[in-house]
Amino acid sequence: MAGATDMLKRAGINVALRYLQKDPEQNLGKLMDWVDRFAGDSLKVQREYFRREVIDNPDSNWRALAVRVLRDTDQKILEKAFTNFFLNASLAGSGKREALREKYQCNTPYAILMDPTSACNLHCTGCWAAEYGNRLNLTFEDMDSVIEQGKELGVYFYIYTGGEPLVRKKDLIRLCEKHQDCIFMSFTNGTLIDDAFVSDILRAANFIPVISVEGFEAATDARRGDGVYRRAVAAMERLHRSRIPFGISCCYTSQNFDSIISEEFYDQMIAWGASFVWYFHYMPVGKDAVPSLMPNPDQRAEIFRRIRAYRGTKALFGMDFQNDGEFVGGCIAGGRRYLHINANGDMDPCVFIHYSDSNIHEKTLLEGLRSPLFQAYHDGQPFNDNHLRPCPMLENPELLRQIVGKTGAHSTDLEAPESAEDLCARCDAYAAAWRPEADELWEKRLEEKQEILAARAREAAAKAR
Repeated sequence: MAGATDMLKRAGINVALRYLQKDPEQNLGKLMDWVDRFAGDSLKVQREYFRREVIDNPDSNWRALAVRVLRDTDQKILEKAFTNFFLNASLAGSGKREALREKYQCNTPYAILMDPTSACNLHCTGCWAAEYGNRLNLTFEDMDSVIEQGKELGVYFYIYTGGEPLVRKKDLIRLCEKHQDCIFMSFTNGTLIDDAFVSDILRAANFIPVISVEGFEAATDARRGDGVYRRAVAAMERLHRSRIPFGISCCYTSQNFDSIISEEFYDQMIAWGASFVWYFHYMPVGKDAVPSLMPNPDQRAEIFRRIRAYRGTKALFGMDFQNDGEFVGGCIAGGRRYLHINANGDMDPCVFIHYSDSNIHEKTLLEGLRSPLFQAYHDGQPFNDNHLRPCPMLENPELLRQIVGKTGAHSTDLEAPESAEDLCARCDAYAAAWRPEADELWEKRLEEKQEILAARAREAAAKAR
């Protein structure tokens, strides 16, 4: 009976989306009515926010983004993304994950990150990925097994990192075609996206590329190599013409922060056709790390302010991985929302923190999630009540030292293993410098949230009279 109900839901979604695409501005509300009927109490807060800020606000930049995405996205991809994100990952998957979390008292992730390969066709300044060399690969069977196990845990969202994942693009498309109930995303430098691969994406319909750039041409090529920027832009143009949704990944550093979060660059990302941008803080990981690339406190505070300002005005969904902890309760690693599997099969708690006590060739996913390292994350989160200081490495390095020491986790950097002490030593001064700025920003943010809640309470009371 449950299977028949799911089929009806999927059919309903597809009909609703086809109807919506004919006139998205007029029919957004009708789609939301349909979602509310099936969702019950799931994601209630998020749905209320979407209705208030998007559906019922004709001047909202979020509404403009929703309309643009609906109009610019291939119908099959739109249907697949909505079904796999909303029904599978968010509704069906959440219940399964919560039940297992309660049963085993461990984290269960919303997403799993995998490195299909350690190989990369670039060698970006300050990037640890190239240090692994090009000899490590997860086989198709390895990745397929992770996905099969993940679905048993309620995980329907898989993200590829690397290395350059598209070195393995044939296998990635095979996985998309086999697991049509999942959504796949890949961070990529974009240089391997050609017409043939665009056709593959359109056929599979459940693969979303995220193109990495460092800002405009000079900044991108300075870190990634001559000509990389133009090749990345050409890939975005190719995707946009084919109505394939894509995002952009930006790593902000002390050197590029001003240009990468400028209004000019933000508008350029919209002009390219991106649906979202994911901002990442530079992490001093690996033997080639350049600690001077870490933003100083004033720079990070400015990044915090600008990205949040753009959210109120720009038709682009911007996420700030390091500064958005308040929306997800702090650190999301260690399987709380995601975990990372490198090209050697090691289960890392975080894509930026390369220590492990479990390998997929020796343990199941569930056994890894119940290992001492992952349990230390489960028991310690949040690592700081100030969610502008969420990370056990970058902002709380004393905690990562304790976790690695207590659990006996080993470095998974096979080229140049580094101790937790060496890694955390690069973060000590940064953490101390950021703390007072972060505490001040956090206190102001708490005051703002109280004012917003009070205003909404007054508004609700006025409507009730």
